[in-house]
Amino acid sequence: MRRAIQQLGELLGRAPDSVSALKPTEQGWEAQVEVLELERVPQTSSVMAGYRVVMDPAGTLMAYERVRRYTRAQVETEGRR
Repeated sequence: MRRAIQQLGELLGRAPDSVSALKPTEQGWEAQVEVLELERVPQTSSVMAGYRVVMDPAGTLMAYERVRRYTRAQVETEGRR
């Protein structure tokens, strides 16, 4: 996971903030990674993005895509993102 996080950070030009999910797949691993996209004051209004990251069994980044954008203070509710 550390290797994929480093690779994603290099591609995006921003360091990932956290990993919110990680699961094994037939091809390797899939993770949900949160990234600070736009820093604002106050921090609760900063813009975050969730990325789906696909890695091979060795942890090499194979694919990624941004799946959502939200403000840091936004709370997810059931059935709504």
